[in-house]
Amino acid sequence: MERNRPVLTGITLSLVGFGSSFAVVLAGLQSVGADAGQAASGLIVLCLAQAFGMLWLARRHRRPLTLAWSTPGAALLVSAGVPDGGWPAAVGAFALVGLMVLITGLWPWLGRLVAAIPAQVAQAMLAGVLVSLCLAPVEGMVSDPLWTLPLVMLWLGLLRWAPAWSAPAVFAAALIMIAADAPWGRMEAAQTVPRLELVIPELTSGALLGIALPLYLVTMASQNVPGAAVISSYGYKVPWRSSLGVTGAGTLLGSFFGGHGINLAAITAAMGASSEAHEDPSQRWRATWAAGWTYLVLAGLAAALVLLAAQARPGLLETVAGLALLTTLGAAMSAATAEARGRVPAAATFLIAASGVTVLGIGAAFWALLGGLVLWAALVRRPAP
Repeated sequence: MERNRPVLTGITLSLVGFGSSFAVVLAGLQSVGADAGQAASGLIVLCLAQAFGMLWLARRHRRPLTLAWSTPGAALLVSAGVPDGGWPAAVGAFALVGLMVLITGLWPWLGRLVAAIPAQVAQAMLAGVLVSLCLAPVEGMVSDPLWTLPLVMLWLGLLRWAPAWSAPAVFAAALIMIAADAPWGRMEAAQTVPRLELVIPELTSGALLGIALPLYLVTMASQNVPGAAVISSYGYKVPWRSSLGVTGAGTLLGSFFGGHGINLAAITAAMGASSEAHEDPSQRWRATWAAGWTYLVLAGLAAALVLLAAQARPGLLETVAGLALLTTLGAAMSAATAEARGRVPAAATFLIAASGVTVLGIGAAFWALLGGLVLWAALVRRPAP
């Protein structure tokens, strides 16, 4: 079972990353002008970009460098609206974001800054981000117990007897429940066939200021920087230039088919970098390798899964994600409070991240990290030499 743990963890983190946020990505793409086919194309190319990026990074560096699509960026798109120039202008903005990420990778000072982030602060930030997802099963058992309670009981039983299979089995069970309740007669089979739709981007000032610049800032502040901090907190040195080169190139190339952006994962990164993937840190990169292959499969299934998941009852997929991330939340909280000297900065970091506030278009994860670092500098003394 120990040999299979990285594979099972990689599959799980892929399913969690995909299942917990693809509805937000779909809504974001449609909000900036994509029709159903173009939005499905964007989802497919995002899966492909994550897959090839993780496969290359894992094999090249032998570290658990997990990628994800920009969920905060997708949420930003929901509020951005259709720019002047329509969907091609939005695609042009996505391409500019990829180019800016590539340029950022050439600045090594930022990589050194991320490596200096205290592990307690990074873990507290991660725990705060996870809270809202991990509350979903509790809320579901109150609002929709007939659908949520069976999933919770299945998860609990497997967590006791076969913990590595608990999250994948719950996700599969949720899909079966959705399929049983779906109005198949009103769905078209042609919508399940994966297809990429090429879009010629247009560069407009409105899309640059209204989409590209804020999307770049949100992706860097809420995903890449916290994601690198989480991976570093588990003892891995993040190859900053290589990581941003892959994510920037993936975003730039994927934009021509409707993908809005990929980045270092902030939430699911901990699943692959922690002992949950393997007791031996040198073997945990295999979880990211397995995640890459899983995303290739998800790319082929993306159109069908989007059509099916659109029929899910509110909160059901969030319940699946919350159950899968509960172990990660416990580990992050434990690490955040491990040393008494850093508990106040860690607690403040946790509260800011859990609040979900957005300031200047930047999500709570960045502000939590910033607040934690300020308090760490002010309150935590360096140990005597």
